[in-house]
Amino acid sequence: MTPAARWAAAAQIMDQISAGSPAEKALTNWARQSRFAGSKDRAAIRDHVFDILRCWRSVAALSGGETGRHLVLGRLRQTGVDATSVFTGEGYALPPLTPDELAAGRPPEGAETADMPDWVFDILWNDLGDKAHSIAEVLRSRASVFLRVNTLKSDVASAQAALADALITTRRHPLSETALEVVENPRRIAQSSAFLSGLVELQDVASQAVVEALPLSRGMRVLDYCAGGGGKTLAMAARLAGPVDAYDHNSGRMADLMPRAERAGAHITCVRLPRGPYDLVLADVPCSGSGSWRRAPEAKWRLTQTALDAVTKTQAEILDKVAPLVGPSGVLAYATCSVLSCENEHQIKGFLDRHPDWKCHIQRRFDLQDGGDGFFLAILTRE
Repeated sequence: MTPAARWAAAAQIMDQISAGSPAEKALTNWARQSRFAGSKDRAAIRDHVFDILRCWRSVAALSGGETGRHLVLGRLRQTGVDATSVFTGEGYALPPLTPDELAAGRPPEGAETADMPDWVFDILWNDLGDKAHSIAEVLRSRASVFLRVNTLKSDVASAQAALADALITTRRHPLSETALEVVENPRRIAQSSAFLSGLVELQDVASQAVVEALPLSRGMRVLDYCAGGGGKTLAMAARLAGPVDAYDHNSGRMADLMPRAERAGAHITCVRLPRGPYDLVLADVPCSGSGSWRRAPEAKWRLTQTALDAVTKTQAEILDKVAPLVGPSGVLAYATCSVLSCENEHQIKGFLDRHPDWKCHIQRRFDLQDGGDGFFLAILTRE
């Protein structure tokens, strides 16, 4: 495919997303219907689509519209690409721009420059003041790819060497001792021997840092209450060099956990009903995902106030539910991948108001400016 044809495909996919189709579904459907597209074409089109999703409001302002055609035009203007070289009408390219299209568009204003819905940016501004702008700016860019070195099977130097054999270049990151940032050939990871043999796992650096901050020691009985795909479960098992129980209300989310654990050499037990007491319970609760909107940018456009209210209610319920699972001298760790205070500090205050026999030792934000996703961690114990 020509570069212009790739942009035309991105415009088509953006129209489907605008109509309500999830981004991944729209990309998959396009690929199935376009067998002529090679892997490099699909990767380039995916990058175009996600770049537009991260900057939807600003590119719409720059082009004067929100059709797929307009959004492509706005992205080209935003990145300084000559739009007439893409809108050629030749082959599978988009038809040439009309005089009205060439004249349309304006600089983005207000929350458009932050590429967030007005109401979300208002919350962020009320929470963080001027820092809201820097957070929003980071969320407009692509996230780095990070790997966690599995210390059950390897060390950092050996893992880097194994990755280098597959032409995957990495560098260490100061936020986590086990983290490697991929700087070349990230799309080779899934087929590399280092990954397939369990030497490394895909995991954001801040997610790794959250696990490193937990007061874990060998011999502890540990539960990952909202395990999901199991990234933190596996990281805890590596730190403990021992077993970890995993639970998720939606057990289907843990479908890949046991194959991952086998590959990693980790001792994981998926439990149907957790029974305490545990020395440490991690509640990495469902959240808005606002700290990871670089990776899932459409989520910031799908989020509603009603959905946010519902998820904060769920978070409070989970905290109340897991507290009895913690032993008398045990630890309750609460985590989100959110940058919104209503899901973080406000939840901890609410829990302590409801449970005066508990106290909070640590509240920490892992900021997007640190290099990874935005995470929050609180460490709680009984008085």
